[in-house]
Parts: sequence; C-alpha cells; structure tokens
Amino acid sequence: MILAPTAAELPERPSEGTRAVVMTMGALHEGHLTLVRRARQIADQVVVTIFVNPLQFNDPGDLDRYPRTLEADCALLAAEGVDAVFAPSVDEMYPGGDPVVTVSAGVIGDVFEGEHRPGHFDGVLTVVLKLLHLTSPDVALFGAKDAQQVIAVRTMVRDLAVPVRIEAVPTVRDPDGLALSSRNAHLSSDDRDSALALSRALAAAEAAARNGASAADVVRSGMDVLAGAARASAGITVDYVAALDPRTAHEVPADHRGEAVIAVAATVRGTRLIDNTSVLIEPEGSPS
Repeated sequence: MILAPTAAELPERPSEGTRAVVMTMGALHEGHLTLVRRARQIADQVVVTIFVNPLQFNDPGDLDRYPRTLEADCALLAAEGVDAVFAPSVDEMYPGGDPVVTVSAGVIGDVFEGEHRPGHFDGVLTVVLKLLHLTSPDVALFGAKDAQQVIAVRTMVRDLAVPVRIEAVPTVRDPDGLALSSRNAHLSSDDRDSALALSRALAAAEAAARNGASAADVVRSGMDVLAGAARASAGITVDYVAALDPRTAHEVPADHRGEAVIAVAATVRGTRLIDNTSVLIEPEGSPS
C-alpha cells in the first residue's frame, strides 16, 4: 500500500480498470471499512483519503478535538487491500491559506445540519470536489448515515457535471443499534445508553410508516421517543426529527406520499450525533 502525502505520489490509474475513492477524516471504524470493502468489490484500484478538513468545522474546538490516528488507520487499510492512502497536509490541500473560491451548497446548506452548522456543507463540497479532481475516481463511496451530505454531493456532481458515480453504502450499526461514528469515542458508557434513543426514535418512525401513518405522524412517532429520552436525561438535547425529501434534503409536506428520509440529530453530553433511515410513506385511506 502506498502512503501518499501529495497527489503527485498517488499511483497511476489502472490502464484497463476502474478506480474507487473513499473519503474519510481518519479515526477509522467498521463503518469506514465497510465502505472500503464495497469499493474493493466494485473497483480494480481503491484509494482512501484521510484529511481532517478545517473548512467544514464551524467550531475550532471541535476541529482540535477530532481524533487523528494515521498510523493505526493505515494498518487497518493495508489489511483491507487498499492500494493507496492519500493523506495530505492542510498546506498541501489549501496552499496559501483558506481557498478564495469555494463551492456553495445552496439551499441544501441552509436546512437541518446546515442550519445547525453554518458553512459546514460549503466546506464539505469544496473539499470533496478538490479530492475528486486530485484522485480522479470512477466512483466515490459515502456512508448513508450522513444523508444530507450524500444529497449535497450528488447534487453538486449533477449540477457541475463531475464525471464520477456516487454510491451510498448503508449505515453500519453496533449490535445495540447505535450507528457507528468517530464521535462515539467521546461517549461514556452512560452517554452511550442515552445515545441509543436516536436509533429507537428511528425504529418508532419506521413502525409508524409501516402501519400507514402520515408523514406528520411518522415524524411525531420518532420525536415522542427522542423527546421522552431528553426529558428523562438532562444530558440529551434534541436538535430535530424530520422527514426529508431524498433529492433535496428539504422537509416533506405533511401529506407527502412516497420515499422519505427520517433524520434525527441530538447532542448527548456535548457530543453531537446524527442518524437516519429511509421509509416509504403511504398513508392509509389516502388516494393511490
């Protein structure tokens, strides 16, 4: 496996084959490795990027706290048969300081995660577009847990005619249902128990959708669980429970029919967590 601190040190693309890229900020866990294994299945060459992108952090303290474990990450990736790890420095990615020209997430960046983290998706799209240029993949894989990010990336690729296919890989969960995240490392045992309220809220929303509830009632079912957990524990602050349009990331109307992403976000004793699930909303008694 090649460890490339600059794009010039990346291996050449396969002459007759495909290249896949998996973009990460390091501190790898089983969720990241699932992306890598899927990339290994569909491509002849796999490149993983490790870069803690300062542009997507609106809280400098959050940036400082983000774990950096390059040596351990590379050992995991080598065991998975990754061909190259692109691990640039901030100076390599942004010579001369923050870029003057950046990508705007537009209206996608103003709602839900964008509203709670102003500028976050602009920073994500700017680094994703630059990494796509530097690695030149045929396919880029992202985790479905970051649903709004996947929507934003797909929209950018479509609107700017970037020649790459985006594949979303299903969320990986621990046996107790908690979605894997690098941020889980900040949770104590008690905090982790509290964090399970997010996946329980999604399960309640899924059950409501299966039982023919309206979009509003599906959301209410999830919110009841998460809000109840917040009342029971002073350590939980609910940011939102919402049904999103999977194409635009905007909230669907109360009478929506069809696919929706149920997204939840909460802070558990200072650690902000997100999760989501896809449901089909077909309210009972509504016209077919």
